[in-house]
Amino acid sequence: MSPDLCGSSLLLSLPDDVFSVITASLSPRDVCSLGLTCRDLNLCVASDKVWLFQCDKLGMVQCPTLIEWRKGVSSFKSLCRFLLSVRPLMGIWVHQNPELGNVVYIMPGFLSVVACRIIPQEVGPLGLEDGPILWTPVFEIICNHEGSSAFFLHGRERGIDYVYPGFLKSADGNWNVLLLEVESRHKRNGGKLAYSKSFANEADEEVSCRLSRSNTRASKSQRIVGQKGPAIPFSRLAFGDRRRLLDVVTSQVRLIVPSEANGLLFPHLRKDDADWQRDVALLHERRSLLLQMYKRRGAGNHGHMSDLESPLNPTELGTSEICKRLDCVSGYRSSRGGDEGQAPCTKGRTLSGFLRNGIKQILGKSSATTNSSSRELHKKLSSASEAKHVQLHEFLQSGDTIGLCLRAVTMKLSSYRAWPNMHDSRFALYKLPVCAPKPGHEYAGLWGGTFGWPPGKPSEDKPGKALFFILISYEESEGQRLLIGTKILEGTSYVLHPNGSAMFIVNIDQPSTDTFPWDTDEDSNHIDVKQSYLGEGIANGYGFRYPGSKPGSLFVIQNGLMVFLWRESRAVLVLRRLDLADLLRKGERMPSLSPVSNFAYLTKTYSNVFSGFSNSSNTLR
Repeated sequence: MSPDLCGSSLLLSLPDDVFSVITASLSPRDVCSLGLTCRDLNLCVASDKVWLFQCDKLGMVQCPTLIEWRKGVSSFKSLCRFLLSVRPLMGIWVHQNPELGNVVYIMPGFLSVVACRIIPQEVGPLGLEDGPILWTPVFEIICNHEGSSAFFLHGRERGIDYVYPGFLKSADGNWNVLLLEVESRHKRNGGKLAYSKSFANEADEEVSCRLSRSNTRASKSQRIVGQKGPAIPFSRLAFGDRRRLLDVVTSQVRLIVPSEANGLLFPHLRKDDADWQRDVALLHERRSLLLQMYKRRGAGNHGHMSDLESPLNPTELGTSEICKRLDCVSGYRSSRGGDEGQAPCTKGRTLSGFLRNGIKQILGKSSATTNSSSRELHKKLSSASEAKHVQLHEFLQSGDTIGLCLRAVTMKLSSYRAWPNMHDSRFALYKLPVCAPKPGHEYAGLWGGTFGWPPGKPSEDKPGKALFFILISYEESEGQRLLIGTKILEGTSYVLHPNGSAMFIVNIDQPSTDTFPWDTDEDSNHIDVKQSYLGEGIANGYGFRYPGSKPGSLFVIQNGLMVFLWRESRAVLVLRRLDLADLLRKGERMPSLSPVSNFAYLTKTYSNVFSGFSNSSNTLR
């Protein structure tokens, strides 16, 4: 080797393919750092080959798909930037309500990631073979030409499909909670906040952060003369105010989905290359249309500017206008002050009066008949509420504009048997920790199944069987190694077991002495039991929330099936490992709920809120 070839000179002398393979062992941050060492290396690490390897190494989509996605972005480096920003979103997310199931799977779409809700349903044997799985979109995050993100919430109102544009806000880390919020923001450089730039561009995000930091250091006298302080977090508002504000903002930013953009969200699962290319062409067209709508704030194909042309904020619409919109959502009338002829919704009095009237309605007392003791109670409740929550007008006045926001955060969460403990009044989705199979934990992951044997032959009185999603995890307790099957979705018409309950728990160190009662399967093939474990399965016990358990056994048989058999009742639950991405690609898309409920259905219910969509005639695909 020549002594002149060392350091950067050695790297620069390598062929492009070899250089790309070497840099593939580096992280994207290290590749960028390498490019800062000298100008020539900066040119080398900016090549598409280098960043194609980085994109492929992330493992989110296959290499042929990455090459197709490259047609819609400026470079593979921009594509890698997008993939890194959304990678922590991938996986299964849940919420406690409705009890019958709120399972959302986030997967790659087309130059995007798509959040798909699995609808509780009755399907064919094993829940998979006889019919496609039903799902509905919750939100999607689309990659624009520069690699930045455009967020769209999905929803349906009065039979019309809408998208609700916003922005993704996140910090580095492995996110475990997704929050749907309204964020208060400052104008950029004293001008009108342009939705497509400030909501989608990270540079503007940094400007906003700098403004917030500078305002934090501002003196009190500066704030008095008009300079705003830092924006107030959405979580500081009372639950009722958060719900009403989300309803108002979604009603103002919503965009009707054109028929050309209301079809595929990702390619079908097909082997035919021509069909795949046809899907890709449609998806390119759909993405371009949505990004144009995002930039033009709804001008799109409708021939007129939408309500988003004037973003909803306290400066442009005024506190009184916001109050009117909130009144329409909540059904309440705003306070008019002392005299009947006084102008309604006066700034500084309307929202406080609105909140006071709400408390009076809860207490069931009018101002004319309130006695001294209720006045004291009223004061205590008001002071406690003010100490815990900020008033709505304070939130609105803390910034110049407000917009819809998907906030990805990392919280310290407790869990019980792999099911996270959740807050009842947050518009949130919680990530399930799904572990990959490994030695000693071979059965970890997501499984689907139905009750009954043989699994391939439904009974005459029940042509369809309820689909169950079971998350298999492992724990150690009192020196025992346990395999736990946690129910995360149930396809019955009325929920039998609560979300997060353990359908069965077995001791993997204690083999079962029970005998599998069947010798053949539905095709008269001999059944080979590979392993069996002793344990307990769920049963009626102390009520819905605290079910009991009965002894049983878990059998691992050929063809990748697992069967839990209750010893006394002889009930049998047959499970098979699932690939949700493949199931969704060959599934059927159904209509969504209204936007806020579509994200997190916070109303307590034990029935299927999607029951009206069980008929395949409602499909959108």
